[in-house]
Amino acid sequence: MAEFLVGAAAFILAMVALGLLRILRGPGDADRIMAAQLLGTGGIAAVLLLGAASGEAATADVALTLALLAAFAAFAFVKAKLGQASGESRPTDSQ
Repeated sequence: MAEFLVGAAAFILAMVALGLLRILRGPGDADRIMAAQLLGTGGIAAVLLLGAASGEAATADVALTLALLAAFAAFAFVKAKLGQASGESRPTDSQ
């Protein structure tokens, strides 16, 4: 059973690698953030599968941490896009 779980994790990581192409060549920012969300979700799935295959319980904590980071990244992207759409000016560092 462990071999199947490792194989499934490898397949998920291969699909995530294809998502990297979308981040690099995405036509728009929304496509890029969706691909970044795919990276987060695929990474979480791979970590959980590898943890189940190896019997390590701590991998669930790592997966939860990755899920939180992915959610914060999406929130930051939306907040930045809404700020640009409303015309907010960003502070500059020049004095």
